[in-house]
Amino acid sequence: MSNENGLPPLNGLRAFAAAGRHLSFRAAADDLGVTQSAVAQHVRGLEEHLGLRLFLREPRGLAFTDEGRAYHAAVLRAFSQLREATAALRSAPSRVTISVTPTFASKWLIPRLAEFTQAYPDIDLRITATERVSSFHADGIDLAVRQGRPPFGASLRADLLFPQEVVAVCAPHLVAAQGRPLDTAALSSMALLHDTHDLWPKFIEVAFGGEVDLSRGLRFNQTTLTLDAALAGQGIALASRFLVQRDLKAGHLVQPLDSTLEGGLDFYLLTPRQGASDASLHVRDWLLGMTSEGA
Repeated sequence: MSNENGLPPLNGLRAFAAAGRHLSFRAAADDLGVTQSAVAQHVRGLEEHLGLRLFLREPRGLAFTDEGRAYHAAVLRAFSQLREATAALRSAPSRVTISVTPTFASKWLIPRLAEFTQAYPDIDLRITATERVSSFHADGIDLAVRQGRPPFGASLRADLLFPQEVVAVCAPHLVAAQGRPLDTAALSSMALLHDTHDLWPKFIEVAFGGEVDLSRGLRFNQTTLTLDAALAGQGIALASRFLVQRDLKAGHLVQPLDSTLEGGLDFYLLTPRQGASDASLHVRDWLLGMTSEGA
């Protein structure tokens, strides 16, 4: 039976391809796992659909007509292309898109990507770094890391990655002469690096009860830029401890103040409760495993 697009019946094409390889309905039936009469019927149906004969039925077997021989070559090419496309699709890595903030991407995720690739070489991880809240459906997001307070919606599972434990950091040479922790006078003489979270007033209140000049310093629109400036010795920045843990351990940064600020806006990994792919769940488990190990 022909379809509405005018394409020949698939069963007829399969039977014709097999019969043409062997020039025998019986051998084609063995290949396809059907009866000889079924193969013959499918080929007759294909010939009726095309309005021409593809085989000559002879006592010793089948013989191509001129049209049948040309058509058989074209059908074999088409099936070959379908097999190649299917094999390429099956061998393609599973794609997972994760939406994270630029700071999380540059300061935590990217330094650990080699470990992820080693653990899951068949997953194609796509990273979207943005401050805006992405839509899982509209933006094609599989996972997201966001800072806030749950709940984030009934359709999302929220797993705690890191608490918001804000610390002050700077380059070691910047405070080498003053000693640590800095007092209010020393801190007032130094440049403070501000971002859009504007946490310095709260941090100073926790650390000293106020009494620090906040007018000195530089302002950036992203935390990652304040941390880059801190690494370059431009001043003192504030950031969640997990974002700077590696630089603190390596000695690239130090804490000039002992105080910490716990803001309650923790970092969560968001996953759809329904429809998450196996690859997405592997990424989620890896992220949770890395945070539980303190990596």
